[in-house]
Parts: sequence; structure tokens; C-alpha cells
Amino acid sequence: MLAVAAQLLDGHHLVYVARDDSRMMAMHDALAMQCPDAVLRLFPAWDCLPYDRLSPQGALVGQRVETLAWLSEAQASTDTNPADDASDHARAKQTAGSIVLTTVNAILQRVPPTSYFQDRSRILKAGDVTGPARLAEFLSMQGYLRTDTVRETGEFALRGGILDIYPAGHDMPVRLDFFGDELEALRSFDAATQRNAGALASINLRPVAEFQLDDASIERFRSGYRGAFGAVATRDALYESVSTGRMHPGIEHWLPLFHESMASLTDYCAGWKIVLDHEVDAAVAARFQQISDFCGARQEPDGADDSMSYRPLPQDRLYLAVGEAEAIFETACRMMPFAAPPESENADAGGRAGILLKQAGAPGANAVSELVEAISDEHAAANRAVVLAVSGEGAAARLEELLQAQLAAVPVQRIASLQGLQSGGLYLVEWGLDAGFQSDRLLVITETEIFGQRLSRPRSKRGRGEDFLREVSALEDGDLVVHAEHGIGRYEGLVIIDSSGGQHDCLQLIYAGGDRLYLPVENIEMLSRYGSAGTDAQLDRLGGAAWQARVARIKGRVRIMAEQLIKIAAQRETARAETLVAPTGSFTEFCARFGFVETDDQMGAIEDVVNDLAAGRASDRLICGDVGFGKTEVALRAAFIAAMCGYQVALVAPTTLLARQHGKLFQERFSGFPVNIGVLSRMTAPADAKRIKADIASGDVQIAIGTHALLAKSISFNNLGLLIVDEEQHFGVGQKERLKELRGDIHVLTLSATPIPRTLQMALSGVREMSLISTPPVDRLAVRTFVGPWDGVVLREAIKREMFRGGQVFCVCPRIDDLQRVYDRLVALVPEARILSAHGRMPAAELDTVMTQFADGEADILLSTNIVESGIDIPSANTMIIHRSDMFGLSQLYQLRGRVGRGRLRAYAYLTSDPNRLLTPQARRRLEVMQTLDTLGAGFTLASYDMDIRGAGNLLGDEQSGHVREVGVELYQEMLRQAVEVARAGKGEAVEETIDWTPQINLGLEVRIPEEYVCDLTVRLSLYRRIADLDMAAEADSLVAELVERFGPVPDSVRNLFAVIELKQLCRRANVERMDAGPKGLSVSFRNNEFANPEQLVAWIAGKGGRIQLRGDHKLILQQAMPKADARPPVCKDLVQELLALGT
Repeated sequence: MLAVAAQLLDGHHLVYVARDDSRMMAMHDALAMQCPDAVLRLFPAWDCLPYDRLSPQGALVGQRVETLAWLSEAQASTDTNPADDASDHARAKQTAGSIVLTTVNAILQRVPPTSYFQDRSRILKAGDVTGPARLAEFLSMQGYLRTDTVRETGEFALRGGILDIYPAGHDMPVRLDFFGDELEALRSFDAATQRNAGALASINLRPVAEFQLDDASIERFRSGYRGAFGAVATRDALYESVSTGRMHPGIEHWLPLFHESMASLTDYCAGWKIVLDHEVDAAVAARFQQISDFCGARQEPDGADDSMSYRPLPQDRLYLAVGEAEAIFETACRMMPFAAPPESENADAGGRAGILLKQAGAPGANAVSELVEAISDEHAAANRAVVLAVSGEGAAARLEELLQAQLAAVPVQRIASLQGLQSGGLYLVEWGLDAGFQSDRLLVITETEIFGQRLSRPRSKRGRGEDFLREVSALEDGDLVVHAEHGIGRYEGLVIIDSSGGQHDCLQLIYAGGDRLYLPVENIEMLSRYGSAGTDAQLDRLGGAAWQARVARIKGRVRIMAEQLIKIAAQRETARAETLVAPTGSFTEFCARFGFVETDDQMGAIEDVVNDLAAGRASDRLICGDVGFGKTEVALRAAFIAAMCGYQVALVAPTTLLARQHGKLFQERFSGFPVNIGVLSRMTAPADAKRIKADIASGDVQIAIGTHALLAKSISFNNLGLLIVDEEQHFGVGQKERLKELRGDIHVLTLSATPIPRTLQMALSGVREMSLISTPPVDRLAVRTFVGPWDGVVLREAIKREMFRGGQVFCVCPRIDDLQRVYDRLVALVPEARILSAHGRMPAAELDTVMTQFADGEADILLSTNIVESGIDIPSANTMIIHRSDMFGLSQLYQLRGRVGRGRLRAYAYLTSDPNRLLTPQARRRLEVMQTLDTLGAGFTLASYDMDIRGAGNLLGDEQSGHVREVGVELYQEMLRQAVEVARAGKGEAVEETIDWTPQINLGLEVRIPEEYVCDLTVRLSLYRRIADLDMAAEADSLVAELVERFGPVPDSVRNLFAVIELKQLCRRANVERMDAGPKGLSVSFRNNEFANPEQLVAWIAGKGGRIQLRGDHKLILQQAMPKADARPPVCKDLVQELLALGT
């Protein structure tokens, strides 16, 4: 790094060739620290295999194209400085040099000629006159894909005078606001929330792909394809797609056919110095071998039909020849990590390995004392600066606190780069460096060298997504829904209905016997999801009494359950238990062994549990979070407090595998502390089991960990103070009863990986002590996700790659019937792999044995159904293959993918489909969403959002699970919320019930979101739900502002929708069941013909001089001319507000 930095600081322009992506990014980060004025450009390789059926990621291609376009522009004009960001090349010449950082894989691949990028860029700024339609046409020519909603690099969306674009090389998409043909404003916006983020002065629109699908390119491809492969087969999907101007998965692997000639990266960097990473030659040889292997494999018949056959281009058309690569590398400079001998021609940049802190990583210790001594020596000598490199704010704060406590004499300064450092100074910088180094002027020490491992990785963009979840999880045709009045039906799309002179969007619901119900969108709150696992539920009959009877029965049972919960909660408040307080010094030391920075959710759960233990009453808390999100750390700290206070801890897990994993982790974390740990399971030898039981009875074992064997009557605890239950829902009835017996005057902590929706958490607030950990650990690497047809060549490589690095593979099928067929395929693909099979119908003991064998590394592949969806934590398994992924729901796919990527290695997920089956639009959308969830961080919230019926059953018990099946997930949660409120309020206090009815409003207005305003149906449905859920005027104003930002001026029909929703809310409070308005006046009907203050109502009517009448059918009639429909909402609103004032 020091050598490259020196060249840059001298004004040289370099191409740095790294062995792989991680080395490229490490050098990029290092140079950004050392040379902040230099221009750094990344040129990564495609992130797919040679001759793949998959396309590289759009953002990655955008980065490649951005760098090539920048180089092309700089090469074409070295004397002029365009007004766009290419001028940073000229700026660099005056201060520091420029560098393109690339990899072996990238530099060996051919790229479009430099002429491809000439005259293809376009700079836009406010005031430019260019119509949005013409600009959209330009974007299509540049390779941008038109969509309804922009979320990924290379997409654009046109909605009237608003054009959204996600340009290549940009961190955020850009929204262009036009007035006619004039560009009024440019703003960046958040891809998840779609809300504006900040104003921009200008943007440079460069191509987003390495080829175009214009007429000339298409004809060139067709001619070249026939020339390379002869006559075209009748069903050649690639040829047909390109011929009609459509993209095709993996089309980039025929890139040379779109261009007259191809170039190399070095053609763009003529005269630049090339610097090679250490051991590049081995990486080059391995890459050429891989290219040759895959080209050969693709030439073998794969048994597919003509539409799926693969015709690979010759290697030298898509990649450099060996001789060309040798010529490039022959004159390049090479980096060596070793000191050069004095007589050699090599230049020594002066960098050496960092200092060695002997205690780093030792069990229960860290190297802070050695660090303090080293810093003191350097400060006294004042010869060089000391820089401490940490990878995140959490680690920086922790290290800063330690140093201030032990080294107050030396001030610590935060810095952003390594420039301007003073000798003898101590600096702290956020820099994810793995190993430190030293030179004559600088000593860099990393957190890995201090603590033995990184405390965290930089936090990725997360966040943001409740509204995004609504959009991706909106109703699909065929989904089961529950209408609060009419019961379970099937949603069959959105239709437009003319009603009293106004058009309404209505949801079409199908009931038993083919009956149809058209629900106006303004009443969408009457609708709830049945649940993702309820596709076999029986439809109700419209107008039948069965639904109402079922609801009444379940309401009664839910009410009883709520009363029991309240009673149990009250008893728990009075039940005394020992006060367990963490011993300050040793607890801090124990917590310091946790090798990561706690997430906010995790810290909240830990604080909850610590407070529970110290409260002096028997606590019973549920910790809910996905596997790997940090629940076990909460349990560890609780166990430590109990054990150090002299009480025993019992941890019960449902499987031998989980018990073993817990035992191993507890023994590692408690080493050095006076705590004995015993593990009991089927795998424990009889003699050991007998001894452990005796030690538990005598109190010599402070922490006992085991399966249900720990619940046996023969086990007697000496002084049990804390019971930890992992995944209680997996225990049988008898075991659950035994757990209830153990509860009483001890503390209980239950861990669950079942996604619990926040709505359900709030429904049980104050009744069930619950802590949610919904944030993934900050060091979790995103799982690289591939979506495509089942491809033997790709999957064979994926399995072999995982086996080569000593890892394991999950292969999941949607049905048990698929297992044997997929097993035969896997044996044919990788005959040397050891394969185990597992499914839910296996006997529990046999299933437990299989899972334990796989965890112990006795097999390379676990072929199973989705039983691995939760509760499995096998860090060595980092590749997931899902067969027929289109048959899984969104939350299931997320949960399955979450089984891999739990360690520090990059994990891969392959979501495959049947190449001979056409995916439904909904299935395709689910798979596309899975590819975006890495960056959007929807994560655990998504699994909770799309919770199936099992979730409520796991939390509330099997009997309640049956109730959920009868009325659906969401309606049941609302019933439970109301029942808890009623039980809490006690007798004589009214609690408003809102789920049984909704006011019917008919004003003769058009009430809908027009398709031409919001094209995407799923987005429209989510907006309908959001508008229906609005609670306050401020929320409505915020949502209107969002609509203006995203879609342009709000049409009258949408404003009418907001007005009707506001009116409905007022009507519900006034007990108005129906309101109709027309040209001559309006009528009001009260629910059950009841009004809160009848005497006041009569007096009010009498004072209106006959304008308002109360008819015999108890309807209020207002006579007032309102020929214009848009004048009716304010009149209706005023009337209802008067009624509300009368009723109070």
C-alpha cells in the first residue's frame, strides 16, 4: 500500500490488479486513507461464473461502465474539462494521480471498444429543455430498464412529468421533475421509501450496460450468432429475445456479438503504470483453468430442450488469450510483502509487519495493557505517529474509553485520513484493516491485533422498510382474505365499479358457491390476511350465519384467554423470587468476551433481562429473534448473573444438536470463571450422565444444559434460580407440563426464533413480557443470491466450490415427493459428495441423528424439505440451493436463505425454478424481491410481516392456533388486542370495538387511485391500505407530500379518497353507519339507530328551521343543493363534526 500510495502522491496514473475482490477493496480503503486527494476508480469483474446462465448484478455492471466511460472521456479529451465529474481526472493531475483498481478476473475479460462510450453520455441540470418522453427514449437506448418503481441500478420510471432514474455509479436514484419540457429540479431519493433525500445540481447519465439493444446492435448480434453457431434452432430463447429487443438472463456472456470489435481494460489506460498484487500469477492460472473448464462443460449436451441449450463463444472472443495476458503482465510492477535485498532492482517502500501483541486473542484476555505500553513508548520517543484502526463506531467508542481510563496522559484524536499526522501523536480512525503495519513515520495497530478479532464490521445500509414491505407483500390474485363481516373469501383482483355517478376501485372477493363481493377501496380496513399457510381453508358463504357464529364463539374464548393472561400477569407481579444482581467487575469482564458490538435490539433485551432478575419477583420473559441475531448472548449473560449469585441454571433445548451447540458455547465463554457446566442428551455416555445428575443434585453443576432429558423426574436441582427454554414450541405436551411445574418462584427466560409480528407484541404488551431482536448482527455479510432455472453446470460448480473450502450445502425441496428425484440429480452432478436426507415425517430420533451427523461434518449436502427453515445454526454450511423456489412464500425464502451466511465467509443462495415451467408474475416478483432484500435490509421484519399461522400457535399455544385457523392471523390479533384491553379496563369501562363495522360513505365522487397515476398494482394496493390506516391529519399531509414527490400532482379522485377516509373516521366516532350525499342533500343513518345524546339531537334538529329532519326510519335528512360533487365532502364533514359535539 505504501508503495502504491507513493506513486499516486507523485502524480502517476496506475492500474492496480488485485488477486480477488476482497484484496481490491482492501487496497481501495487503504489508499483512500493515505491519498484522499487521489481519484480512485473501481473496475470489478462480473460476479457470475464464466459462461453462466445468470447476468451480473446491475449495480456492479453500472460500476464497470462508469469507470470505462470515465476513462474513455478522459482519453478522448485531455485538454478540456467537461462540467461533469470527469473533471476529477484533471483535478487529480494537479494534486495526486489516478488509479483504477481491478482484479485478475476483470482484467482478463474483454470489454467494449472505447468508441462505444463516445457521445453516449448526457449531462443534465436544472433549466435544461428536454422532454421527459425523449429522455426516457434516450435511457432505453443506453440500456436502462423501464419499470413501475425504481429500486435497482439501471432502472427508470416515467410518471407524467416525473422521471426516476438509478444511474450507474450512483449511491441513490435520482428524481427529475419537469414542467412541460423544462427540467425544474433534480433530487436524489431513497430507493426503499421512495422519499426525496436532497437536491442535486446536475447528473451525468452514462450507459448502464456494456451493450445496446438498438437496431444496429441487434442485427449485428443476429448475424454474428448465425456465423458462430450456424442455423438457429426453432426455439432458441436467447436469439428470440435479442431479436425482439428484450433482455435475456446471462445475455452478457455473448457480449462480443454486439460489437464490431472488443478491447481490454489496458486499451483504456494507455501509458498508465500497471501494479500487480502479490501472487497474481497463481490467480491468473486458476482463472484460465476455470474459463476452460466451464467452456468445455457448456459444450456438453445437458439434456435440456433446444430452448435451454447453451452455445458458448470461443474463449478468445470473450476473454484475453494467455499470450495477451502475459504481454500485459510482463512489464508490470509487482508488489512483494517481503523486504527487498539490497542488491536487487526492487524498491523498498519501507513498510514492515506491525508489532506483535502477545496477549491478543487469548481466552478471557486482551492486549490493552501491552497496547498502552507500546503507545507510551512511541509517545515518549516522538519519532512516529500511532494510528489505531477500528472497523466501526462501536469499537472506536469502546477502545477510546479503555485508553482514556489507562492512558489519560496521551490524548486520542479522531481522524478521517492518514495525512498531516504528528510524530508522537495517537490517532483513532474507522478503517476495516485486518493487520497492522509500520514504517519509519507510522505505526498502525488494528482492533484484530488488540482484541483478537474484530468487534464489528461497518454497518451496511439497513433499514428502512415498513412501507416497502407493504408494497412487496401486497395481496396477490388468489390470496385468502378475511372480511370482518362476511368471513373468509378469495381475493381476485381490483375492478372499477360505477356508483352514483362516480367511479370506485373495488376489491373483488369470491365466496363459497361463486358469490362475489365488491369491497370499495376506502373500506379496505375491513379486510385482513388469512395467513400465508392457509391456502386450504374453506370459503365462507355470503350472507350465511356460520361466520358470525364462529366469530362470536372465538371472541368468547379469546376473552377467557385474555382474562387468564391478565390473571397470570398479576400473579407473577406478586410472586417473589431471589433478587439476582450482576457482580460489577466480573460481569463487565464476562461481557467483554462477546466478540461483537451489540445491536440496539440486543442491548434492549439484555437490559430487560438484567432488570427482571434484579426486580425480586419471578420473571417470565420471551426473547424473540431469528437464529444468529444474538438471543443466546442474552441467555449467557442471564446465566452468568444467576450462577455468580449462587443459583443453578437449567437450559433446555429441543434437539441434541442445539443442546451440544449451547454446551460448547457456554463452556468457552465461562472458561476461567468458577462455574461448572454439565451437558445431558442422548449422546451423553451413561456413566457421564449419572455423574452429571449427581452433581446437579449436589449443586456442584451450576449450569445444566440438555434436551428434554433434563426435564426427567429423576433430575433434582439443588438450588434452581433460572430456567432458560430454547424453542419451547418444539416440545411435546408432557414436556411442556413439566416446564410448567418447574416454573413458580424461579426466573424463566424463553428463546424463540419464530417471527412474532410487532402487532401481536403490542397486543400482549404488559401481559406477556416480551423482547424482540429484529436487527441482524452488524458483521453479517450479505448472502449473494442467484435466481434462475435449475442449471447443472452452475450448481455443480457451486457445490464443488463449497466443498473445496471445507463447507457444506443445504438443498431444500418444497415437497417430500421431490426428494428422491433431486437426490438422483445431485448424485449425477457431484458423485463424490456425501448426501443426507431429512424431512418432517421422519421419526424424531432419526431426524435428530441426521441433523447431528450433518453438523458434525459427516455429510457434504443436506437434502431436506423446509424443516431447516428455523432453529438450525451450522456456520460451516454456506451454500443454499432451493429447488422450485417459486413454490415458496416470501417469508419462507427469507428464512431458508437465513440458514447460510452465519459465519464470516461469503454465503451463496441459488433460488432455482423448473426451466420448462413459466413462472407466474407473483412468483417472479417474489424471487426478484429476494435479490433486493440484501441491500434493503428488510430481513426479519419481512418474516414477521408475512407470518404464517404457526407463529401465533407457537406463541400462544396449540389451542389458540386452532382459533387462528378459523378466523385468520390478522383478525385474531385484533380480537386479542381488544380482549386484553377489555380485561385490563375491568367492568364498567367501555372499550371501543372497531373491527366489526365500517361507515359506508357515498358522495357521488370518483374515489380511486388511477392506473395512469400509479401504474404498479401492488403499489396501488399498499397505498390504499396506508391511506385507510391514516390516523391524524398530519399523517395525511405527509402521505400527500410523498405522493407528490413520487408520482406528481395528486389527481382529484385521490384527494377525494383522502376526504372520504377522513369523513369515515369522524363517522365512526359519531356512530354514523351510513352517509349518502347527492345534488339535493344528504342522509345519515346511525348504527343500531343509536345516538349518544338523543335529547340534544332533537333540540339541535329543532333549531335548524326545517333544513334537517329526522325520518321515521331514524335517518337524518339534510336538504341542501349540492349540484357539484366536490362541494359535498366539506358539507358532510361539518355536519358530522356538529353531531360529534352533540354526543359529548
